[in-house]
Amino acid sequence: MSADPLPDWFFPPPEGWTADDLDRLPPSAPSHIELIDGALIVTAPQRSFHARTLLRLGAALDLQAPEGVGVEPEMTVRLGERQRPEPDLVVFRDTDGGNGDRTYYLPEDVLLVVEVVSPESEERDRKTKPVKYAEAGIPHFWLVEEEEGAAAVHVYELDRVNGVYTRTAVARGRLELSVPFPVTVDLSRLNR
Repeated sequence: MSADPLPDWFFPPPEGWTADDLDRLPPSAPSHIELIDGALIVTAPQRSFHARTLLRLGAALDLQAPEGVGVEPEMTVRLGERQRPEPDLVVFRDTDGGNGDRTYYLPEDVLLVVEVVSPESEERDRKTKPVKYAEAGIPHFWLVEEEEGAAAVHVYELDRVNGVYTRTAVARGRLELSVPFPVTVDLSRLNR
């Protein structure tokens, strides 16, 4: 039994993949592709924990976001010519009035990125992406881990002097923060 051949779009252009290439992939390409260091990353199907956490945490942030701040799931952030990762949630300054044609955000518009760790993305979510988000100047980063079926949120803030994230809190049960805007989330309800 032979495997199906790879589609033509899968093969990189001679110069390698760029951030703009993501917008030119055909509709037949998988819906969740990110670009890290010029390589296309196709993500595995989500587990239920990941999907529920993403949905409910995104809704809680959206409900509490002040005027002029938006929340979107699974939208890429263009960090450079060969960097366009797709955080699970992006919290951004809505400077263009909800442009429905947008395919990515720029780091200067992003207030917070959230990654929900999955078995297939552990290395990227814990090590690769935080470094890239910090280097791009994104002020806040949350890493959501599953602990015995419940969500624990590791909260990081950018140390602008050193250009790296510093963990400021770990929330279990209840998340209460004043930045990037006042927010309270009952974490125990995210996976019910």
